[in-house]
Amino acid sequence: MDEEIEIINTNTRIEKFKNFLIAKRKQLITLLLIIVLLLISFFGYQDYDSRSKEKLANKFNQIVINFDAGKKENINYKLLEIINTKDITYSPLAFFFLLDNDLIASSDEINSYFDLLINEISLQKEIKNLTIYKKGLYNSDFVNENELLNILNPVIKSESIWKPQAMYLMAEFYLAKSQKQKSKDFFNQILNIETISPKIKLEVKRRLRSEFSD
Repeated sequence: MDEEIEIINTNTRIEKFKNFLIAKRKQLITLLLIIVLLLISFFGYQDYDSRSKEKLANKFNQIVINFDAGKKENINYKLLEIINTKDITYSPLAFFFLLDNDLIASSDEINSYFDLLINEISLQKEIKNLTIYKKGLYNSDFVNENELLNILNPVIKSESIWKPQAMYLMAEFYLAKSQKQKSKDFFNQILNIETISPKIKLEVKRRLRSEFSD
């Protein structure tokens, strides 16, 4: 008797499931199609992204090879094209190649590309902090105190590995402006950073001895 009841219950569950599938077949087919399309889109995008990355890599490498060979025709235009793709790898490489080789004369243009890297590209955290530090380093010769602080504060107020370098830059900036107390304060703050490298720590102590010993 118990076996017969169990068979009836099983058959009832199967029938209910079949009825559910029949009643919801359109929704289930639609859901299945959506899942298939999402999978196709995902793997298609990965393939496209991989091919785009490879093209950018080849383009950038060829530009560097041509530059080293003295072939500099349209090099700025080609590098700016790479920057404007907003690629997390090759946009920074293209920009810093331009910057390091003095291929952009306009400080406004240079700062606009710094801002593009910092604000419009999803750089890894420490790459972004390095870019902020480099922007501060570039601008330190011609901006005022508040402008330089505004640039560097996101790094100075963080726990970034670039924090000591940013603070060292501010200390040297104040020293060049003969604001020795502010400079000394920044040097001393660097020594309080637990993660400071021995090399920077040694250099800071040397600067304190040479500039502030009475």
